[in-house]
Order: sequence, then C-alpha cells, then structure tokens
Amino acid sequence: MADGIEPTDTLHGVVLKEIVVGRTKEHYTKRGNPAVEFVTKIRGARDKHDPRRHPYYGYSKYERMSLGINNFQVGDSSSTGGGRFDFLREHADTSDVTGLPILPLSVKEKVADILYRRDPHSEKQYVRGLKRAGIDEFADLDNVQAIMEDVFKEIDLYEDDIPLLRNRFVSPLSRIGPDFYKYFLTDTTVVDGVKCVVLSFAPRNPATFGFLGRIYVEAGDTTMFVRKVDMGVSPTVNLNFVDRLRINQTYEKSSDGSRLKTLDDMNIDFSLMNGMPEIYVRRTTSYGNHSFQSSPNAELYDRLGDEFVADDAYERADDFWEQKRQVKGGYNEGRIPLLMQRLRDVPVYKYGEMALRIFVKGYVSTAKTDSKFDIGPLNTFISGNSIEGLRLRAGGLTTANLSPRLFGRGYVAYGFKDRKWKYNAEIEYSFHDKKYHSREFPIHSIVVGEKYDIDQLGQSYMFTNADNMFLSLKRGSNHLIGYKRESRIAYNLELQNHFSFLMEGNAIGMDNGPFLKFVFTDGHETGHYNQLSLRLKVRFSPGEKFIQTKSDRIPINRDAPEIILSHEYVPKGVFGAPWGVNRTELSLQKRFWFSAFGYADVMLKGGYVWGRTSFPNLMYPNANMSYTIQRESFSLLSPLEFMGDRYVSWFVTYWANGLIFNNIPFVKKLKLREVIGFRGWLGGLKSENNPDMASGGWLLRFPEEANTISSMNGTPYMEISAGLDNVFRCLRIDYVWRLTYKNVPCTDRSGLRVALHLTF
Repeated sequence: MADGIEPTDTLHGVVLKEIVVGRTKEHYTKRGNPAVEFVTKIRGARDKHDPRRHPYYGYSKYERMSLGINNFQVGDSSSTGGGRFDFLREHADTSDVTGLPILPLSVKEKVADILYRRDPHSEKQYVRGLKRAGIDEFADLDNVQAIMEDVFKEIDLYEDDIPLLRNRFVSPLSRIGPDFYKYFLTDTTVVDGVKCVVLSFAPRNPATFGFLGRIYVEAGDTTMFVRKVDMGVSPTVNLNFVDRLRINQTYEKSSDGSRLKTLDDMNIDFSLMNGMPEIYVRRTTSYGNHSFQSSPNAELYDRLGDEFVADDAYERADDFWEQKRQVKGGYNEGRIPLLMQRLRDVPVYKYGEMALRIFVKGYVSTAKTDSKFDIGPLNTFISGNSIEGLRLRAGGLTTANLSPRLFGRGYVAYGFKDRKWKYNAEIEYSFHDKKYHSREFPIHSIVVGEKYDIDQLGQSYMFTNADNMFLSLKRGSNHLIGYKRESRIAYNLELQNHFSFLMEGNAIGMDNGPFLKFVFTDGHETGHYNQLSLRLKVRFSPGEKFIQTKSDRIPINRDAPEIILSHEYVPKGVFGAPWGVNRTELSLQKRFWFSAFGYADVMLKGGYVWGRTSFPNLMYPNANMSYTIQRESFSLLSPLEFMGDRYVSWFVTYWANGLIFNNIPFVKKLKLREVIGFRGWLGGLKSENNPDMASGGWLLRFPEEANTISSMNGTPYMEISAGLDNVFRCLRIDYVWRLTYKNVPCTDRSGLRVALHLTF
C-alpha cells in the first residue's frame, strides 16, 4: 500500500475512495505495463483536444476563494475564547467536502474574461469584478489577490510541471511521468453519463513533489478524451503546513472535440503550528461562455499588459454578483461582514488586527480612515553603525487622500556618535491618479528631491533599507563611510508590459568621513568634491509579479526574466568635478525550474567604465557586512576589497527541494531541503585609473582603510555556500567559504549566515 494510507475501498489493491493509489507488495515495473502505454496515449492526444489550436479562444470564469477554521468545535467554549467569542457559533457552517463543521473567516470573488489569440500570440485577462470580505481586509486587496493567484495557480494537467504552492509538481501526464510515477488501470465508471476508464497513479517516492489520484478517460474514445481528474498529495510529501490537498477538475467536449474545462475545485487544509486550529482554503473556479470567435473587446489583444481591471470592478452591486456567481458559497459565507463587525467590537481582536496591519504595511496611519499622512517605515526608527553609533530616524509619506497626484515623502535622522542630522525630502508628481501612494504600479511621474546622509562605499542593500534595524549587527566594523549630499530630479515611466525607463540628474556633493579621506595622488587632501551625474536606465521584466509596498516591491516569484541596462555620465569640470565618468552596466536575472527537483536562481552582471575616473566612481563587488543572507552580495568580502573599471559577476543559488534528504529514512521526516550557492566577481583596472600608476595629480588615492587589491591577478573572487533550508520550517542556515584570495589580511575565510525563509 502507499505509505501511511489504509485502504477503505479497494479494487486490485488500489485505494479509490481517498483518491489514493496503493499496491500490494508485488513488484511494480513500467516495462510492458499497459497503464504506461495508456498514459502515453493520453499525452500524445493533447493537441487534438487543445482549444488553443483555434485562431481565437475565449471564455468567462468565476473564481471563489474561501478561508476559515476547519473542524470548528461549536460546543467547546475554549474554541470560542471562553465567552468573549461565543457569537462565533452563530456563524459556523458545514463543509460540503468533509461534512465537518467550519467557521468561514474570509471570502474573495473574482469575475473575469479570458481572451486568447493564436497569431500573433496574445492572451489577456479582463477583470470585471472583485469582491472580498473577512479577516484579511486590512491588507491591500491587489497584493492579497496577487499572492493567492501565485500560491494557488490554476492547474493545466497537460503541462510537464504544475506550479502550485510556489513549487513545481510533476504532472501525471509529464514526459518524465513513467519514471516518476507508478500507473495502474484500475476500473471503469460512469462520469456525467459517459463510461470512462480509470487510470490511477502515485509517485514512486511519496516524499517528492508529485500527485496521487485518478484520471477518467472516455472509454472507447481513440482520441483519449479526459473527462475528469481527482488527485491530491501524499501525507509524507516534503511540504510545509499542508495536511491535505485535493484537486477536482471536470471537462466537457465541444462539437469539434475541443477540451473545455468546466470546473476546477481545490481544497487545502493547513496546520500552521501544533496546537493551533486547522485552516482550510478552498478555491473554486467555474468556466463558461466558451467561444472560438474574436472577442468584442478586440482592442485588448494588442494592448500592453496581461491583465486589465475595469474601473468599477471593486464597486459592483449585489445584483451583479448574483448574476455572475456560478458557484454558490455556504450560507454563512454571506454573513462574514457581520462577523467582522462583531469581532471588531472585541478589544483583543480589534487591537490585534491593528497591530497586524502595522506589521504588514510597515507604516502607521494618522487617521482611522482616509489617512493623509502615514508614519514609517517602522524598521528604520532605530539602527546603528560604526560612524553614527546609535541612529534614530523618523519619517513618513503623504497619501492619495491628500492629493491623488502630488505626493511627498521623507525622513530626518540623527547619529549620536557623529552628532550630525541627516534628512531626505522628495516631492513627486504623478501623471495619473493613484489609489493610495506614489509607488503603485505603473509609475509615470517626475520626482524632485534633496538628501543628505551617510554613504557606505562598497555596500548596497538591494532589497531593504540600509538602516534597517535588523542589519545593525555586523561581522566587522566598516569605516569606509562618507557623507553624501544629493539634489535629484528624475522622470520615471513604467508601461503595463513591465518595461520601464528612468532618466535622472543628480547634483552630488561628497564629504569625507572620520576615516574616509580624499587624498589626491599629488599629496594634497580635500574634504569635499562635487559632480553632476546624468543617468539613464531601462528595465524589462515581462510577466513579473510582486507585492507592492509603500516603499518597495517584493517579488512574489522570480520566474520572470529581468533585464536592466543603465548608463551614467558625469561631465568633467561641471560643478568643479575633477574627473568625468562614462559607466555602463548590464544585469540579467532568471529562475530556472528543474521540475520537482528544485530550481536555480541565476544572475549575471557586467560593467565597463569608459575613460579615466577616481575610485568612488569605479566598480566594486557588493559586500554584505551583516550575518544575514542578502541577495546580490558577498558574505565574506570587505568593502572596497576589490575595485575595477570593468567587471563580470555571477550569483547562482540552487534550491534542491530535498533531492537528497527525501531519500534518507528518518531524515526525510524533518523535511529539510538543500541549498547551494556559488558567486564570484572578476574585475580589472587599467593603469590610467590606478592612482599608483597613473600620471597626473588629479586621481584620488585608494583609502588607507580599504583592504584594496587594485588589480586582480586574473583569478576571480569566489564564494561557495552550502546550507539547510526549511529548518524548523522558517530558517535557512548557510555556511560560506572563500575559494580564492584566502590570505588577504583582516578578512573572514568562512562563516555562518542565516535568513528567515518561510515557504511551502
């Protein structure tokens, strides 16, 4: 039998009732197995039934996603908070899947039209209606919708890999299916009045990312038409938080034999922590109005972007939903607004929701509704470094409630060691109205700003603030810090297809720091220099998905390719600049999936400085001085340890998803996952940019505090890391080694690094 499964209704040793495949202890083989030949025929007939073989294809879909507490004990006072939450019993319901009592806590609905054109290829989604109610109301609806659609993606059985729960599962119809799955022809049954052959399947290793279940194929049909699919995952699969997962899909055949999906029903039961109530999520999608004609909204085929939302999508009346609602929810799902009103009357819930809202958004609103100014980000209020000592910061931003097009944001900060005030202030004008804040996608704006703050040479935190309090603990002191004054004007244009263009001008003034001195090659010292920087940047990341916060964008996944090309020009002599700069950089980034065997994140970067310039405008690898794992940085490098006027670098991280540990008895129960990293930087420095070799006295010397190798010996700097991911289901722990330049003084040869990493 399949691991951990007890049969309830068997035929030829195959469990049917629980859509679980098992087998007696007889030896399984794929050679000569008629079930393997059967599944190969199903896959071979894929294109015969594909509705996208037509020039046009369109349909409408209604999606309903419900979340709540599973097996809610209505008679137990402890489950209702000992009296304060007794009213929850009135809102309990019964699951039509398990028959157990449930408490609905959230429901989201979406109505959309899908438009497909084969040549030239175009596939668009036009969202007509969006609605939600429940405990996640405090979060941004667009962000919640984006996360849910990424985690609970629609499943195409005919793809080799099925993206689900931010992983890749091997489809039972995959090309590698015969080597990954066991297949059995188990029975015949009737589906919607049609006699079908039942093909059952289960992964050879139940800990791997595969499904177990059944496919129903129309009996006697040489085109191998699939009528229905029931499948789930093994209880021992290397997934976090998931107790049970069930997927049901049904199809009907059009007059020309096309495969038309009519229902996609997914049910997942989660246990976040031992002792906490089990959570259920159900996403039900129904499909209708299938058509092979060009859409009446034909202009959308050639419009930039993949998804468009109707202006009134968030404001649809009840009669719209009654008309479009193809799947009825439970009776008490409709009473969720009343439930939320009563929950917020309980102080412990009210203030708990308020605290969670602040934690998620990172800002504090100054009004209960229609806040015009938000204070934050909170993780920068207190931090520290070797120059400033204790650093306190306060800031915030205006919202669209003050003006939907004109926005301001900024902060003031004070270092108790250097006794200096720092500040940042910017005004942004958006050419189109915003819902709440200025960074919402897409951006089309002009920004004017003034900033004075420290500048940590050789360190750049790509995905968080440099003064994030969690980065204050350092593996060593960094004295390569100066003070930078910057007046900025920028024009930013983003298109719906995720192509963006940035043009900015910066008047920059650099002051030396207590340890960072600006000394020219002729021996004279200056405490300050100025330069004018003009910068162009283009970026393209088709199909990217991200969480939009008020300050940053956090990628939901990195499946979309990213291409960034930038050029910076500093004219010599303007604002008294003693040098000029022409610097070009290119960055390429992509995630590559290897089916259920993990994935690799790959980034390649390169740059070149055209002409002569001083060290602050050269290129250097990004040093990470914290004990945390940071993307696009080197964990054992010192700031300005290497410099160059040309470079190439690479960052490769392979996440193996338990490729080895899943096959080790007892160890596989820990659900550990392997992660391996390899990164490097190779640069070169022309003699004309080397202050030790160049003629003339206008180049700056390399800082004495920098452990600088002015010219590499032809060998790149390289690091390798090996680690455990999914430790306690929330941590990644890496050990990092230097592979080259291991004898450089005052540097680390190896070290332990950690990161918080929550995933399924």
